[in-house]
Amino acid sequence: MKAISVTEPVVETRSVTGSIICRTSASIMVPFILLWGLYVLIHGALGPGGGFQAGVILAAGFILHTAAFGLKETKKILPVKLVMVMASTGPLIYVGMGILAIIFGGNFLEYGALPLGHSPAEASKYGIEIVEVGIGLTVMAIMVSIFYDIALRKKVE
Repeated sequence: MKAISVTEPVVETRSVTGSIICRTSASIMVPFILLWGLYVLIHGALGPGGGFQAGVILAAGFILHTAAFGLKETKKILPVKLVMVMASTGPLIYVGMGILAIIFGGNFLEYGALPLGHSPAEASKYGIEIVEVGIGLTVMAIMVSIFYDIALRKKVE
């Protein structure tokens, strides 16, 4: 019977293509992709978009960065520990907003009870935006975490 040995994670230290064209294109496109993700996040309550869509767009920007510059460079910008903190911050924001609504006399996630604006409608608008930011952070972090797990897979012989 052959023994299975698990080696150290296989980590690609250079870019996937090594192409100057790919790196240059990505260095131009990644900031715009991240900016677009923030736009979708902020304007999600007013039109198409929101936390989930923005999180996926933001994660795609970091995945493109990895494809162009390599995993080692991307992990300098977005280390695994930061990804895990971001993944857990989203649910904390969600639950925190719900508990704050209860503290201020409303029901769980009744944003109109929060003292965020001049009227309950304005408070609701701000409360929804805050929760959408939490959702966006969590989705982005989970998508990047899944990508890191795939990229850092352990080789089984």
